[in-house]
Amino acid sequence: MQRFLLATFIIVFAPFLWPQSNQQPTAGQTAAAPGSPPAVPLPESSSSAQPKTEILDSSATGGALTTDGHDPVLDPPPLPEGITTLAGGVITGVDRVRNHMTIKVFGGGKWTVAFDERTHIFRNGAETTWAALKKGERVYVDTMLDSDHHNILARNIRVGVPELPADAEGQVVDVDARRGTLALRDRINSSTVHFAIDKDTRIVQGGHPGGLQDVQQGSLVHVSFAPRSANRGLAREIAIIATPGSAFTFLGKVTYLDMHRGLLAIQNAADERNYEIHFVPSQIGDARKLAVGAQVKIVALFEATQYRAQAVTLTQPANGPEEK
Repeated sequence: MQRFLLATFIIVFAPFLWPQSNQQPTAGQTAAAPGSPPAVPLPESSSSAQPKTEILDSSATGGALTTDGHDPVLDPPPLPEGITTLAGGVITGVDRVRNHMTIKVFGGGKWTVAFDERTHIFRNGAETTWAALKKGERVYVDTMLDSDHHNILARNIRVGVPELPADAEGQVVDVDARRGTLALRDRINSSTVHFAIDKDTRIVQGGHPGGLQDVQQGSLVHVSFAPRSANRGLAREIAIIATPGSAFTFLGKVTYLDMHRGLLAIQNAADERNYEIHFVPSQIGDARKLAVGAQVKIVALFEATQYRAQAVTLTQPANGPEEK
């Protein structure tokens, strides 16, 4: 009886006592070394997975990138809008780390002018690189105010060109008819520039010929001049823009508005220029509708240093139909 039980135990439990070393690996398995624990097969989904590249829809990453084709991260910002003034002078220093140069302007004073990848640099009519900017070179620069960075930005720089007429705009500080001189506080750099006046200097006011007696201290003028030396230029034409106490009517679009300071800028349709005008918000009947982009009519007086609105009339709201 005992022998029968022992034989039955061996037959039933023998497969669990000895490892199945002769068993062949199935598909997807690797044969294990003798004495090592049996390998655990990986799930089929993991073994068959392959690297995958997924391209996201650009519309999900910000619609601002597709509105005007400008990438705010990689592309340089657009050039600021405003008046461009041509200035001539001699380079006295170049800082290629901070991207600016110092020029001694014809007519007097020194300007620090910034340049970047938006600036075009020409030598003898051919476009070149910043390496062309060297100390002692005569240059002519199309300058404009960059309000975002509070500096003078060069739009175009011309190196190695013959003497060109330049221009300046600002407020008359002093005029001496006997000596034939004019001192002007430049609008961009706020430095005083001196000009010589002779019998061939043309003076115009409102498109009509004028005389030197019309050029008053405090007047806003635009001067076209020919550089004669490092500190003086010969005025070829003096255009009187405004004299103290004169009234002006502006028609155009509001391009800037600060209700707290009582200051707006208008792009005047008559000459496509921007003018800053001070106003009293409580004196405007449609002050709530006044916004950037609105069309307005402004009657303003030119005071000693600024335009002050006497009346502001809203002719068309921003992005709206014209009011009757």
